[in-house]
Amino acid sequence: MKKIVFAATILCASAIAAFAQTTPAPSPDGNTPAVATPDTKNPTAPVEGANSFTEAQAKDRIAEAGYTDVKDLKLDDKGIWMAAGMKDGKAVAIALDYQGNIVAK
Repeated sequence: MKKIVFAATILCASAIAAFAQTTPAPSPDGNTPAVATPDTKNPTAPVEGANSFTEAQAKDRIAEAGYTDVKDLKLDDKGIWMAAGMKDGKAVAIALDYQGNIVAK
């Protein structure tokens, strides 16, 4: 009898734990952002990984970040878009990773 009560208690506890878990709500427009927290920058950027940005999207993102005269845009073997450009009157090397992080050197 004690084994049945113990098993029932474990089963109930497992069911409660399963119901307590929540999943993130899907985006109403079906889009998933490249960066989970767009207002923050990953301190380890640029992050290597499979990049799904097209060349046009990469160039647009870089321009939206305030870079001008973007040229020589190429996707490297690590999944990072690399380019040359200008920011605040200075020539910089630009990197855009799959998370949307933009790093200039």
